[in-house]
Amino acid sequence: MQTERYNPQITEPNWQKVWTERDLFTTDNNDPREKYYVLEMFPYPSGRIHVGHVRNYAMGDVVARFKRAKGFNVLHPMGWDAFGMPAENAAMKNKVHPKGWTYDNIAAMRSQLKSMGLSLDWQREFATCDVAYYHQQQKLFLDFLKEGIAYRKKSKVNWDPVDQTVLANEQVIDGKGWRSGADVEQRELTQWFFKISDYSDDLLNGLDGLDRWPDKVRLMQKNWIGKSEGMSVRFAFEDTDHDPLEVFTTRQDTLFGASFMALSPDHPLTQKLAADNVGLAAFVAECRKHGTSVVAVETAEKQGFDTGLRVKHPLQDRTLPVYVANFVLMDYGTGAIFGCPAHDQRDLDFANKYELSVTPVVLPTDADAADFSIATEAYTGPGKIFNSDFLDGMTIEDAKQTIAERLETTQLDGAPQGMRQINYRLRDWGISRQRYWGCPIPIIHCDDCGPLPVPEEQLPVELPDDIDFDTPGNPLDRHTTWKQVTCPNCGKAATRETDTMDTFVDSSWYFARFTAPTSENPTDPKAADSWLPVNQYIGGVEHAILHLLYSRFFARAMSQCGHMSIDEPFEGLFTQGMVVHEAYHDGQERIWYAPAELRFEGEGTDRKAFLIEGGQEVTIGKIEKMSKSKRNTIDPDDIIKTYGADTARWFVLSDSPPERDVIWTDAGVEGAHRFVQRVWRLVQEVAPLEDTGSPHDHALTTAAHKALHSIEADIEGLRFNRAVAQIYELTNAVSAQLAKNDNAANGAVRNAFEMLLHALAPMMPHLAEECWMHLGHSDLIASRPWPKVDEALLSEDTIILPIQINGKRRAEISVSKEASKQEVEEAVLAMPAVQKALDGASPKKLIVVPGRIVNVVV
Repeated sequence: MQTERYNPQITEPNWQKVWTERDLFTTDNNDPREKYYVLEMFPYPSGRIHVGHVRNYAMGDVVARFKRAKGFNVLHPMGWDAFGMPAENAAMKNKVHPKGWTYDNIAAMRSQLKSMGLSLDWQREFATCDVAYYHQQQKLFLDFLKEGIAYRKKSKVNWDPVDQTVLANEQVIDGKGWRSGADVEQRELTQWFFKISDYSDDLLNGLDGLDRWPDKVRLMQKNWIGKSEGMSVRFAFEDTDHDPLEVFTTRQDTLFGASFMALSPDHPLTQKLAADNVGLAAFVAECRKHGTSVVAVETAEKQGFDTGLRVKHPLQDRTLPVYVANFVLMDYGTGAIFGCPAHDQRDLDFANKYELSVTPVVLPTDADAADFSIATEAYTGPGKIFNSDFLDGMTIEDAKQTIAERLETTQLDGAPQGMRQINYRLRDWGISRQRYWGCPIPIIHCDDCGPLPVPEEQLPVELPDDIDFDTPGNPLDRHTTWKQVTCPNCGKAATRETDTMDTFVDSSWYFARFTAPTSENPTDPKAADSWLPVNQYIGGVEHAILHLLYSRFFARAMSQCGHMSIDEPFEGLFTQGMVVHEAYHDGQERIWYAPAELRFEGEGTDRKAFLIEGGQEVTIGKIEKMSKSKRNTIDPDDIIKTYGADTARWFVLSDSPPERDVIWTDAGVEGAHRFVQRVWRLVQEVAPLEDTGSPHDHALTTAAHKALHSIEADIEGLRFNRAVAQIYELTNAVSAQLAKNDNAANGAVRNAFEMLLHALAPMMPHLAEECWMHLGHSDLIASRPWPKVDEALLSEDTIILPIQINGKRRAEISVSKEASKQEVEEAVLAMPAVQKALDGASPKKLIVVPGRIVNVVV
């Protein structure tokens, strides 16, 4: 039968219009059904969605549509993480206002997302740059201030002297500002902070209950919080009146291997000494030219300055030199360490550079104490303690306990020389940013009264529109009419806080705002408690630490302030893999070419790429993450215009396990499109069939119920590619039965095909709707319940045997595992396909291979 090809350019906009007109995906907070909240990490409005967005949001949409079909009241919202530096960069480059640039991009990306057929509640949409949103964020800040969660202090920052702004550690490249190229300075500025460190233990313990999070993400969070059980040890100075030097260590067992002390360039003693020592002051200044991140510090060449001071070893009659070192961070521990070179690589690198002693004190189990030594690689493994006086022969743990007991009972200046202590790597969150396009911090500064909260009736503090970026620095600092205000306490002239909030703040509570986006307060606590935690959160693993940690902190802080009553915001977390693609270049990786500029010849190792214009051959590079810089991106609009949204959705769901990277290939997309057309051809064959028998009397129905049962489990488990494989198998089964032209099986075929459409509906919703209509249904498949699987058909007490007639597979039969050979023969001979082949005669041979196959020779 000749059929027209399926045309997604017509059907997809049509069904999207129908869904919108019927208000199918708008969520009612008062719906009495069980609630299910699925949320994908919301996008930054860069102007275009990319294929990674398609994968991310297709996954969430499958879950949302499936859960609706299962009878849940589903919340599936969308918004925009809209503040930040890219908009300011675009404003400076293109002479446009960040607001206009941002909202234009939102409009473009909204249209793209709608073209994907996502079942989103667009009535809850907001952008974090909406005044209505950041108004509520300012209220949260003031609540945090009231609770003591927000505070102000001086802090060391990376300062770009040209752009006149604070830079994040990631924005310092080789000691220079990422945008200006200027040498970065380290300054002390007064900044606003959130006391996330107060929640360290709670955030750490909470990870144990997140059993629907990937283990790797929980481990990353655990390491970032960084709980360390160790000791605070005090070292007395020799021949000076300085207070004892205090260090925190987790390896007090290695004290006998100590060969030096090291101070951070920012340690108070360093500052005191540098005031009278020009050389030390110069060394400290040089250290400040580099980034403050752990990575920057750890990877820098180890440098030190000998202060000339010495401290007394707490357990031996010897002294240790005191250095200032560039690899010691002030914001961990006490900003001072003792160096044990034999068992810490950075200490060893430092000791070798400055020719300090290296004494091993942990002996590997397979080593000989007489000749064990350390040269260029520190030993950090297990073993027994040696070269350590009274600790010799002990395990590491026993030595730690023994040292702790010894130092806790030893006095130094009237106090114990050591104390057991727990430390956390997690530091308070500095939220101040010297930029315009962010949420204004609602504080007024008065010379007499100090910093004061903006009165609630004066909120929101709105960003002024009349700004310019012609002068480096924060435009808010230069905007006198906006900046100058009256003190709400004494009535004198005062100024606004010109710092805006870190954009991580914006994305740390949006999940709660979605539960009641028009509330006059940050949340409607009843709605928040009803919807939260998010049942399924989906997003990239690149956000595994900061975004998720800050969101977990915000949930606790907001609960403390009465905005909701939950601690963990995300019950289930799924981190999808990236979409990757070949990159094409000139052979030198200096010029990169877009896939659309190329034509390809050959297959496998003989495959080559040529420029469409000019014809010259280009190098096919490795498969890597899609990026604008390497021009190996695919525009989803092009795919949707050519093949349709369902094809794009199907490909990103089917090609590989969702937690792994998916390789985007033209062949893969074309294969997905062929499957769309195959389903369309099938519905043309199924629609005219007259039901001539009970579908439950056929093996195809059993196969359909088993497939649907597996698909349901795979969607629940986010194993989309496995669900796709089951759909392929069910499609093959329907096709095979249709090919037999067995009218008695029409009911089974139609039943199986309808189950197939239900399985397809979350993944290819437009195609499913079109096919559903062609079967004669007047309702929408998107509003239909998920089919009820017949548990009896799932029983493993039955098996399906293929039936060959004259060597060709013609049918199959479902029989009991316990059926006798005679029972199988009788059932086979009664089948319409076999009777038709026999045409009233008896078979020449009827061979039953138990549990495997039946052969009929006519």
